[in-house]
Amino acid sequence: MSRCAGLLLAAVAAGLWLSGCSPQSGTADASAQSGVPIQGGTLVYLEQQAHTSLYPPAGGFYPNGGILNQITDKLTYQNPTTLEIEPWIAESWTVNDDATEYSFRLRQGVSFSDGTPLDAAAVAKNFDTFGLGNKALKHSVSEVINNYQRSEVVDAHTVRFYFSQPSPGFLQATSVIGSGLVSVATLALPLDELGDATKVIGSGPFVVASETLGKELHLVARQDYAWGPAKLAHQGRARLDGIQIVVAPEDGVRIGALLAGQAGFIRQIQAYDEKRVQDQQFPIYASSTRGVNDSLAFRPDNPLVADVRVRKALLHATDARQIVQTLFSAHYPQATGVIVSTAAGYVDLSDKLKFDPEQAKALLDDAGWKPGTSGVREKDGQPLVLTTYESLNYLQNKEVLQLVAQQWAQVGVRLNVLAGDLGSKTLDSLDPLKTPLIPAMVGRADPDVIKSNYYPTNRNLLLQKGGVSQKVHSFVDDKLNGLLDAIAREPVVSRRLALTREVQHYLVDQAYVIPLFEEPQVFAGAPWVKGVAFEAVGRPSFYATWLDKH
Repeated sequence: MSRCAGLLLAAVAAGLWLSGCSPQSGTADASAQSGVPIQGGTLVYLEQQAHTSLYPPAGGFYPNGGILNQITDKLTYQNPTTLEIEPWIAESWTVNDDATEYSFRLRQGVSFSDGTPLDAAAVAKNFDTFGLGNKALKHSVSEVINNYQRSEVVDAHTVRFYFSQPSPGFLQATSVIGSGLVSVATLALPLDELGDATKVIGSGPFVVASETLGKELHLVARQDYAWGPAKLAHQGRARLDGIQIVVAPEDGVRIGALLAGQAGFIRQIQAYDEKRVQDQQFPIYASSTRGVNDSLAFRPDNPLVADVRVRKALLHATDARQIVQTLFSAHYPQATGVIVSTAAGYVDLSDKLKFDPEQAKALLDDAGWKPGTSGVREKDGQPLVLTTYESLNYLQNKEVLQLVAQQWAQVGVRLNVLAGDLGSKTLDSLDPLKTPLIPAMVGRADPDVIKSNYYPTNRNLLLQKGGVSQKVHSFVDDKLNGLLDAIAREPVVSRRLALTREVQHYLVDQAYVIPLFEEPQVFAGAPWVKGVAFEAVGRPSFYATWLDKH
């Protein structure tokens, strides 16, 4: 960690001010008085967690994605307001009628930061890796790419992709963090070396200059960058000279540094801290993740939740409104369906998600779970006791689960909420007998996001047979998987959205999931940090950002 960053965090923790560590010292001029964007300065950005891997398909983890969004470009750009797909590295494209062939014409003159060209051959290598994986290097298949078959380099600036079946989500998939373009040399590295950010070569507006693993990352602007998304107002090199990303796990340290003027931007603002920040006239940014809502997902292989009546009982025993009102702010709308209300294919399922403890009790009675002397329901001498692990990736998840536990206790079900060390938590979460339910959400502005969450060979939250877990599972739902497959293969938009609505009804009718709330990514910034943008699922972009402190 640099001396200034280290002193900054130590000082803020102690309530001190470091006048010599102002991150934008000497960068402002008279133009800042008029609000005209100025160039220069280094933004100090505080992250709650260290990044893990910068293999692009691992960009779903927000600390990873927050870095990848600065150092990589994508073939296309998804407008975060309209959700339309716009030109970026690809200046144009064509798709055949059944969405089994996609051709992209690339901009000329684009290069990676190591000087190698970002041409058709490089793009083909990227998507061959993302679409097929590389077992030898432990590169996984991207969860956003379905039915990928092969690439074809038509000429130096034209690449074509072929799919074994229709893949209507592929165009949008070329715009996401998981499809950030990296150099051929980067793709030749094994996965375990891609945690070292200095080895990841992109073509983006910033370049990794140095890293102290797990603590700090310094990015510098690429001087010759000239190929941002075609429709953005800002073009050319980034306005900032650099970004200093510092890992600061403690909420109070991040907020203190921000309010003291020693950091310009921070991620992960707890709902209960929002007012403290806003009272100082510091803006809150709450960007929608536009995907599957923050939910609880059941594992039906566990005999305690194998009966749909039990799952439905727990759904109706859950008061999502109380959770939102007790723990969160207006930036966290109560879930009214499986996916967020602004997502394509959303359907309002409020009538099926009603909090009704009396109905919950009746369902449990009907399923043979009778009230026990200890207050916990029993069946054949076994108490109805479930266990889950809190997730550090989701805001206030421990408190959410503890409140759910209180609600379920009112109908005679005990929920144990465990922290667990990383090793045991990871292993136990893949065992339905030890973890019959799990908190989860995923962001992506495309209907394929539902498949990503529940399909056996993707995230497989229900732990179906044939999934990625090494455990032996017997549960399988062929109807669900057929619907998910159909969404991923249907090229006609109207039919694809109809299937998206149908699968949401099915997930709730089977009570596989209990939607709780729409989870945004919440950031706070200093008033003098201007021009921060967000991609379609909430990762910040500092390409057009500038500092207006003087």
